[in-house]
Amino acid sequence: MELKLTAGREGRLSSFLTGELGLSTGLLNRRKRDDSIQVNGVHQWMDYRVTPGDVITVRLDEEEPEYPAEDGPLSVIYEDAWLLAVEKPAGMLIHPSRARNTGTLANLVCGYYRRQGIASAFHPLTRLDRDTFGIVLLAKSAYVHTLLQQQGAKKTYHALVLGGPEEDCGVIDAPIARRPLPSLLREVSPEGKPCVTEYQVLQRREDLCLLALHPVTGRTHQLRVHCAYMGFPILGDPQYGVELTGGRSRELGYTGQQLCARELTLTHPMTGVPLCLQSHMDVSLPRAEG
Repeated sequence: MELKLTAGREGRLSSFLTGELGLSTGLLNRRKRDDSIQVNGVHQWMDYRVTPGDVITVRLDEEEPEYPAEDGPLSVIYEDAWLLAVEKPAGMLIHPSRARNTGTLANLVCGYYRRQGIASAFHPLTRLDRDTFGIVLLAKSAYVHTLLQQQGAKKTYHALVLGGPEEDCGVIDAPIARRPLPSLLREVSPEGKPCVTEYQVLQRREDLCLLALHPVTGRTHQLRVHCAYMGFPILGDPQYGVELTGGRSRELGYTGQQLCARELTLTHPMTGVPLCLQSHMDVSLPRAEG
């Protein structure tokens, strides 16, 4: 993977790298001692004097992570030289941990990269809970990942909830904090960080409601905590409101948490083209009887 720029002015090489190409200081420090930064095909130091017409190239290849790359089924819904969008099934971790470093989405993506001859680490823009399924967008380099984070993306989730809001659309504005240790869960608290979720009712049926949720902020467990706090917990949520939804989930035949990362809308960080990426996965209301 390579960035290329033809200089239109005179100046130090470092000024082109941080200016026109937008490379971070950290990335430059990691790259400046090898031959990945070149001018007209020759490695140069940061103080090299570039003249108009010189071609600057930066190779963005990365080493494989320490955890193992694994072969396995991977649903790819979008790919180009810079981005990869895949679907994560329910029950799968995004990233390895000390307790488990195999069988995660990261292991499968790294296996896919190896088969495709792509030299990249694992750079997810979105991090879904184990029980949330749907789309995950990844950058194929740390450089593109930084651009994605700076730009952001509009995320749309579909959730099947027990009960539902009175209004067909609205905003949940409730700060979220971590519960006292040793718990890893979150709760709405005046001591928490600002947290905003937009919602829209898609369908209603009996005591169930299908919602589109748009997280304006990105707090841990935000959608699950907000829905439970508002009195309409997500069906099958194993931690928030499980006492309310567990029996109804079993009665309807649902297995697992009914929360899907359905759509991502963004501007491509390298081409400037608008992208709308959709998962093939979804949640739905049960079929009406009769």
